[in-house]
Amino acid sequence: MTKMNVESFNLDHTKVDAPFVRLAGIKEGQHGDVIHKYDIRFKQPNKEHMEMPALHSLEHLMAENIRNHTDKVVDVSPMGCQTGFYASFINHDDYNDVLSILEATLKDVEQAIEVPACNEVQCGWAASHSLEGAKQLATEFLSKKETWDVIFK
Repeated sequence: MTKMNVESFNLDHTKVDAPFVRLAGIKEGQHGDVIHKYDIRFKQPNKEHMEMPALHSLEHLMAENIRNHTDKVVDVSPMGCQTGFYASFINHDDYNDVLSILEATLKDVEQAIEVPACNEVQCGWAASHSLEGAKQLATEFLSKKETWDVIFK
């Protein structure tokens, strides 16, 4: 297989075992800043996926709440395949701390009473949300915490 420019296109999705959290890439800026990008895989690729309203709400909740636990997060973004998220951190390479930040964030999701920015002013598709679906995804992912660092079958 020809090596592609996108890191995840070079990952054999038939050999991974979700859920997991893996370091997907490291980029160094011209002034020395380093970005660590993590693949936070909730669902087994090509076998299951997150429904859009739940994924969308989970994205809003994670993006807002993760910043309560670190000032090192750059972004949390959903995967188009609906199987997980990418989270990027600047100048922070402590994998175990990233797992702790993720755990605290998902516990916040479980306790949420509303989806932040769930309105037409702040969201591009405000009608597509599910707080209960997001909570269910968070609970399911947290229940399998012991597998987060096991990536391949």
